[in-house]
Amino acid sequence: MNPHTIDGVAIADTFAEAFPMTAARAIITADSPGWAEIAGRTMSGYATSVIACDAEAAIERTLTPDETPDGRPGVAILLFAFSRDALEKALSNRVGQCVMTCPTTACYNGLPVGEKTVNVGGRLRYFGDGWQISKRLEGRRFWRIPVMDGEFTCEETFGTTKGVAGGNIILLGVDRKATLAATEAAVVAMRRVPGVILPFPGGIARSGSKVGSKYKALRASTNTAFAPTLRGLVPTELPPEVECGYEIVIDGLTLESVEQATALGLHAGARPGVVQITAGNYGGKLGPFHIRLRDVLERWRDGAPS
Repeated sequence: MNPHTIDGVAIADTFAEAFPMTAARAIITADSPGWAEIAGRTMSGYATSVIACDAEAAIERTLTPDETPDGRPGVAILLFAFSRDALEKALSNRVGQCVMTCPTTACYNGLPVGEKTVNVGGRLRYFGDGWQISKRLEGRRFWRIPVMDGEFTCEETFGTTKGVAGGNIILLGVDRKATLAATEAAVVAMRRVPGVILPFPGGIARSGSKVGSKYKALRASTNTAFAPTLRGLVPTELPPEVECGYEIVIDGLTLESVEQATALGLHAGARPGVVQITAGNYGGKLGPFHIRLRDVLERWRDGAPS
């Protein structure tokens, strides 16, 4: 078997270029799994890319009552931003507008608290108009803010960590139907990795980007090398038979988790109709983490380290 193919699908000799961002993990609970999920999805809306959003965020996974601080069903949300200041603003705004407003919810920190933290409940407490109450349990401070269905509980301080953002794979196929089906299968597999999110809609981006634009005001523009309709007009990275491409962007709490998700995506995405799986990079000039697809396959056979 060719070590650079999976079930006949070529794995390009290239790398995904990722970069460091500051990350936080929020645990949202509610009286029912449905309301916890609604709050989580609302909170992570419009958070696909820091190119134009205040953060990159998505539901990491659902939580059972025995995994949450208050014994109720919940979801875990990962958020990534370029700095702690930006992360604090995005997190507190999103919790205030999307979680505190949602019926029955509460919000807690989901990472260890060290020296580098952000203030969330301590900012939102002022909404209580002087009627907010604080309570300290086991060294953690919580704020109880009166709202119309009782109280909204939010932890004051959230821990942060240096995460990895911008990992990616790009699936190239013969038509849209086959390529999308393969990409959806890759998303399902990649989401099994703890500490990872895929921030684009359904985990998939069709509008892959490159740095810069002919228009000076834009930081990024369409990745012309992967646009089938531009073949013959601009330099292309597409094999001749390819008519469709989809990208999966990966953010994770650790480089290892992003690499594992990459490996799972490569294996699960190698399906009929896919010609090649490649990755986007910027010549190594944007980010310090170079996730080489073929190296990842060697280290993470079938998603497990070898």
